[in-house]
Amino acid sequence: MLRCGQMIFAQALVCRHLGRDWRWIKGKKQTDNYFNVLNAFIDKKDSYYSIHQIAQMGVGEGKSIGQWYGPNTVAQVLKKLATFDTWSSLAVHIAMDNTVVMEEIRRLCNSNWMCAGASAFPTLDSDLLYNGYPEEAEVTDRLWKPLVLLIPLRLGLTDINEAYIETLKHCFMMSQSLGVIGGKPNSAHYFIGYVEEELIYLDPHTTQPAVEPSDSGCIPDESFHCQHPPCRMSIAELDPSIAVGFFCNTEEDFNDWCQQIKKLSLIRGALPMFELVERQPSHFSNPDVLNLTPGVKEPLTASAKWNSSDADRLERFFDSEDEDFEILSL
Repeated sequence: MLRCGQMIFAQALVCRHLGRDWRWIKGKKQTDNYFNVLNAFIDKKDSYYSIHQIAQMGVGEGKSIGQWYGPNTVAQVLKKLATFDTWSSLAVHIAMDNTVVMEEIRRLCNSNWMCAGASAFPTLDSDLLYNGYPEEAEVTDRLWKPLVLLIPLRLGLTDINEAYIETLKHCFMMSQSLGVIGGKPNSAHYFIGYVEEELIYLDPHTTQPAVEPSDSGCIPDESFHCQHPPCRMSIAELDPSIAVGFFCNTEEDFNDWCQQIKKLSLIRGALPMFELVERQPSHFSNPDVLNLTPGVKEPLTASAKWNSSDADRLERFFDSEDEDFEILSL
């Protein structure tokens, strides 16, 4: 699941820096941005999204190194790691409780943000760094911060509910789609599309030599790409615990995505996988019920002060990993 999280986030970075229509061609000279994306996932402890960083950040989510991750856990970890990636400057939103609140996303994405004046990594002619950003990076005002939207879902108890299948298929068809992370029981996969009643996926269970950048900073990149056709499996085999990903580079992309989601509810026989609302529903739990703000009797507002440990507790309160579900015998 750690590798699947890297896959879906790598696709987000490709859309962000290279464009959704970009394709890798073996032997073709690539831009610096391409190698910057690869550098972010190199198996070095100081790369932004390395397996080392994901495993270490998972400790803060209550997962010991080597412990099993679910889709929600890896999404929470990637959200935290993205705050250090000033080159990409992504707004990562994780929609909990099967609900996407449009107001929260617009508030997150319409804030001022840092836009690096050059790439987060030096050009290939200089000493290679795996983290940080150049001194010439500057702060600029933008109307929209590129959005990575991850929606952890559970589409059944032990098997996927067939009523969700058509909705899931339509999500793959959206231009904003980043795919789905999930898998079969005890086996994580990154799903990128479907053909009829089969899902197309990439399987991270492949052992290969670690990639080592050369002294010039050049990276042997063939192993980062498929050398054979993707795998297929029946949709009915999908584990019901998944996370759906979307990337909205502009506010127009997000508005278009919202309209497409609303149209999904009109499909006969298809059950919506999540709810799209303008504002936070009143039935959502207030942070005060967790005693996150001692001494404050009024509902917590955006201006109220609370520390990072409060935020961590709130995230865990809304966590919905597989191990939190227990099937009771009647």
